[in-house]
Amino acid sequence: MSLHRLALIGSLAVAATFASLPAKAGDVDCKLRFNLAGWSVFYKTASGGGTITCDNGQSMTVKIETKGGGLSFGKSKIENGVGEFSGVNGINDLLGTYVSAEAHAGAGKSSKAQVVTKGEVSLALAGTGDGWDIGVAFGKFVISR
Repeated sequence: MSLHRLALIGSLAVAATFASLPAKAGDVDCKLRFNLAGWSVFYKTASGGGTITCDNGQSMTVKIETKGGGLSFGKSKIENGVGEFSGVNGINDLLGTYVSAEAHAGAGKSSKAQVVTKGEVSLALAGTGDGWDIGVAFGKFVISR
């Protein structure tokens, strides 16, 4: 198993632990599979799409946009990204704007994990990809139909 894959698995486990702490009181667990590509020159932006599937049989194709500000430069692409939501009432609870804060630096192939929140709902994200970036960004992770 590659070092990047081990780091990604470890990061996702930690992120999932934090995501489950403030989760909305419900009994539905959902996963997000996504691809995302973007760039940043002071203002960070990326877009892509994915599919949310839940353990109650619900599924939905979604659009994803990220937007943020701060000191950030770079270009990146995440393929086969994974996100986990825990303890929600249903799939429609997952649409909307999540907020995040991150510090990052990378070149070439890299792994990334992050937790974003929307009220009481948290989403633990992880993925690997290509690109280069450096900086600090604060922003939004938007999931829509």
